[in-house]
Amino acid sequence: MYFTDTILIGLLLATLAGLSTTIGSFIGIFYKEPGPKYMAFALGFSAGVMVLVSFVELHAQGIDSIGFTWAHVAFFTGFFLMFAIDLLLPHLYILEEPVESKNPAAKLRKASLLVTVGIAIHNFPEGMATLAGTLKDIDVGIAMATAIAIHNIPEGIAVAVPVYAATKSARKAFKWSFLSGLSEPVGAIIAALLLMPFLNDTVIGWILSMVAGFMVFISFDELLPAAHSYGREHLSILGVSVGMLVMAVSLALLS
Repeated sequence: MYFTDTILIGLLLATLAGLSTTIGSFIGIFYKEPGPKYMAFALGFSAGVMVLVSFVELHAQGIDSIGFTWAHVAFFTGFFLMFAIDLLLPHLYILEEPVESKNPAAKLRKASLLVTVGIAIHNFPEGMATLAGTLKDIDVGIAMATAIAIHNIPEGIAVAVPVYAATKSARKAFKWSFLSGLSEPVGAIIAALLLMPFLNDTVIGWILSMVAGFMVFISFDELLPAAHSYGREHLSILGVSVGMLVMAVSLALLS
């Protein structure tokens, strides 16, 4: 009975931590008519969040788990897999508009989808980790969920900003941010039902480094070019710096 109750607590903690992305979505859509200065900074901020969390948290943990060589194999597997997906995306409809359109908003729509996918995949193993920490010790699970919730807020901004800029819809920005966070409790549920017997440091290490590759590709290929397209280069790099700083502070709570 205690074990079942602990699993339920772990699922609740993973849900609360994951859905804190919605707080970031409210921040991201605060400006109803974002101008070029805001967009250059905000998209740079999104890239900074994703780059720092990829190298400092995800890939670093992958190296610790499976070693330098295999972690980089996983990283570049994820990087080039996202590249292949990106090549296929122009033939798909994304957020109700073809990406192959020359409309700049269409490019932002593609970027917003890729960011959402990257953040969602990143949150998935966090849900597993929160559940595993809770099963080990409820206090550990609470501490992990709190730290994850704090650094999910800027991730929510990273999702909401390009969605809102492309669609002018606060509802869609909130929805996609919500969905990106929802992958965290989904990860916890799958871990509880199916994967717990198979999870080990090697499997998790591969997943983390591959996700890092996903997110670095999205940042360099989509977010940074979009930020520079607003003609405010210094604001975009300032946004990158601030995004990295905010994420670094939030991750410090995990140490």
